[in-house]
Amino acid sequence: MSATSSIEWTDATWNPLRGCTKVSPGCKHCYAETFAERFRGVPGHPYEDGFDLRLVPEKLAEPLRWKTSRMVFVNSMSDLFHEDVPDEYVVTVAKVMELAGWHTFQVLTKRADRMRLLLAGKLKFAAKLQHIWWGVSVEDKKYGVPRIAQIRKAPARTRFLSIEPLLEDVGELGLAGIAWVIVGGESGAGARPMNPAWVRSIRDQCASENVAFFLKQWGGIHKGNAGRELDGRIYDEMPPVEKRPIPDPQDYEQRVKNCHQLAAQFHGRVLQPKLRIVSA
Repeated sequence: MSATSSIEWTDATWNPLRGCTKVSPGCKHCYAETFAERFRGVPGHPYEDGFDLRLVPEKLAEPLRWKTSRMVFVNSMSDLFHEDVPDEYVVTVAKVMELAGWHTFQVLTKRADRMRLLLAGKLKFAAKLQHIWWGVSVEDKKYGVPRIAQIRKAPARTRFLSIEPLLEDVGELGLAGIAWVIVGGESGAGARPMNPAWVRSIRDQCASENVAFFLKQWGGIHKGNAGRELDGRIYDEMPPVEKRPIPDPQDYEQRVKNCHQLAAQFHGRVLQPKLRIVSA
C-alpha cells in the first residue's frame, strides 16, 4: 500500500492482491502490468513474480495503521473480483474495510457481474456502507458499457464509473443510480487518443443527471503535458464524503486484533495451483 498516490481522485492505494489478467481492450496497455513486469525475477521484490495473480494477506491490516482519514483506492495493482480470487478472501477484504470505517474505500472492477452477485449475497453487509464506493471500468460500447447495467443492479449505496481509458464515443450511458463518473485518456507508450467530443458528451450527461464528474487526464505519451482541463475548467467533482474519527484506543486495538484474526486463516495456505500466498 502507498500512503500517498499520484492518482488524481484518491489519496492512497491498498493492494491485498497483486497481479491480474486481461479481459477487454481497456487492459491492452495496463499500467499495473507494465510496472510489475519490470521487476519479474528480482529476488525479494514485491513483484518478483511479475504480474502473476496472488494474495497478500500480510497487507490486509494496513488501512488500520493510518489514523487519519483517507480516500483509499482498493487494488490499484489487481482486481478484487478476479475469477480466481476465492469468495472468502473477497469477503475478508470487505470486512477489513468495514473495520477501518474512518477511511473512504474506492473499489473498482472490470468483473462487474461477479461484483453484482457478491454484493447481493456474501457482501451484502458491505454493500450499503457509506464509506465504501463500488465502481466498474468502462472503455467502450462492447465491453465497458454493459458493465454499467451490472453495477446499477447491484445493491450498493454508492456506485461509480471509471471511464478510463476512454477509447470511443460511448453514447448515452444511462446514469440513474450512479453517483460519480471519472473520465481519463490512456497514457504511456502506445496511448490511444481520446476525442474531446466524447468527453463533452459524458460531462453533459453527468450535468443532466446531477452526477459528479471528474476529468482525470487527457493522457498521451507524456500525460503531464496535456493536463486535465476541459473548455478552460478543471473538473474534480466527487460524491459527498462522510468524515468519521478513528475509534477510541480500546475499540481501535480490538479492530486491529480482529483484522489480524481474519488474515491468519490465509497465511501459508495454498488455495489452488495458480493462486499463491506470498509474503509482503
